Amino acid sequence: MRTTVLAAAALALTAVLTPAMADAGAAAPATAPAAASGPRLGPCGPGELCLWAKSDFKGARSTYELARLDVDSCVPLPAGASAEALANRTGRPVTTYQSEECDETGEFETYPGSGTWAPRSPYRIRAFKVWEN
Repeated sequence: MRTTVLAAAALALTAVLTPAMADAGAAAPATAPAAASGPRLGPCGPGELCLWAKSDFKGARSTYELARLDVDSCVPLPAGASAEALANRTGRPVTTYQSEECDETGEFETYPGSGTWAPRSPYRIRAFKVWEN
């Protein structure tokens, strides 16, 4: 029964996305599908780390492209800025920090780079570090 329900849901999603993608000439959606009971997931392209000022992918979005980041280096957000939601599509692990200096005495958490959407960080993100695989 569970397999049948999941297969039907996948077919329904494909039927809805395929015509829209063909009309737009897109190969894949830039927005992850929304969870049935959760917030709509924010748009974030392949190779990007996206940070939102507010939880649930709301507020101003900052986008950092892997090609422009210094791997294994601390990247502080602009002075006075912070983020409460993120999407990691860099293909590499990303650690977010409560501290502006990537100091591990504050809160920090690492998110896999395979397509991770986190609608609510347990702390205000003030810096991040992209790691080599």
